[in-house]
Amino acid sequence: MTPEEIGTRLASLLGAAAAPVEPGGGPESVSGGGAFARATVDVPLAGWRDALRAGRDDPELAFDFFDWLSAVDEEAGGFTLVVHVWSTRNRHGALLRTRIADRARPSAPSIVDVYPGAAWHERETREMFGVSFTDPGDDRPLLLPPEFEGHPLRKDFVLATRVAKPWPGAKEPGESGHGPAKRQPMRPPGVPDPREWGPDAGSLPADTERPERPARPERRAPGAARPERPDRPDRPARPDGAARPARPPRVAQPAPTGAAASPAEAAPVEAGPVEAGPVEAGPVEAASPVEAAPAAEAAPAAEAASPAEAASPVEAAPAAEAAPPATPTTEQPED
Repeated sequence: MTPEEIGTRLASLLGAAAAPVEPGGGPESVSGGGAFARATVDVPLAGWRDALRAGRDDPELAFDFFDWLSAVDEEAGGFTLVVHVWSTRNRHGALLRTRIADRARPSAPSIVDVYPGAAWHERETREMFGVSFTDPGDDRPLLLPPEFEGHPLRKDFVLATRVAKPWPGAKEPGESGHGPAKRQPMRPPGVPDPREWGPDAGSLPADTERPERPARPERRAPGAARPERPDRPDRPARPDGAARPARPPRVAQPAPTGAAASPAEAAPVEAGPVEAGPVEAGPVEAASPVEAAPAAEAAPAAEAASPAEAASPVEAAPAAEAAPPATPTTEQPED
C-alpha cells in the first residue's frame, strides 16, 4: 500500500474521530522523506488510544510493531504527541499525531495496554516535556535524577549550565585574561544573562555601549566620473653637476692553496733556444704533472733543452742510459 492509501484506510476506520489537518481538508497527509515517506493521520486527544488500537487490529494495516513515541513543543499551541507504528507483515508504517492544548498541565491517555513497548517512551516524554500519561501511566524517573527540576526539551527551559558552572577554557575573546574582547560575547538561545540570573546576578557590571562606527562613504554611481586623486609630491632633484657615486671595485677571490692548475687553465709558454753553457745540477720544479725523463748520456744542455710547451701534459720519452740525474726537465726532445 502507498502512504496515501494507508492514510485513507486509517482515516476511514476512525470516521468522525479523525481530526482534519487543515480547515476543509482531510485528517490524513503524507510526511516528507521521498522513499521513506509515511502516512500521517491527526486524531483528537480523546480518540488517541482507539486510533492506535484500530490500526493494530485492522488486517490490511496490521500495525503490530511499536517504533517510538515523543512530543513536540509548540509553545503557545501546547504540545503535539507523535507515535510511529509499523507492520512487520505488510512492510509499511504510519505516523499518528494528537494535540495537547493545556500547556500548564499536559496529559494524555497511556497506550501501554495497546503497545507494552511504549512504557519507556512515555516515561521519557514525561521527563523531557512534562507530559503526564494516565490510565495507567508510570511516573517513575527514567533518565534524570529525582531532584532534577524542569523539563530539558521544552523551549522555555533555561540552559543555565554555562551561567552556573564555568566552562573549561576560553569560549569567547577576552575570557581567558590574555587581552580585551574583540567582539561582544553572544549567548545561545535559552542561555540567560549572567547579570540577571545565576550566582553572579546583580554583581557584574553592565555592558558598556559600543561607539558607533563611522558611516561609510557613498558608493560611486555607475557611469559617474572618478574623483581626482591628489597629486604626488615631486622628488627632490639632484644638484647640478653631481654625479652618481662610483661603485667600489670588485676584489678578486684568491685561488685555493694547494690546488693544481688544470691543463685547460694553464697558459701555453713558448720555450726558446737555450744558450750553451754549463747547467748547475739541482732539482727543478715541474710546472705540470709530467714525469721527467733522464737526459742523454754526455749530451750538452743545449741539445737536451728543445723548444716545447712547458705546461703540456705529455709523457716524456725515456732517454739513453747512464745519464746523470742532475738535470731533470719537462721538455721532450725532438726526433
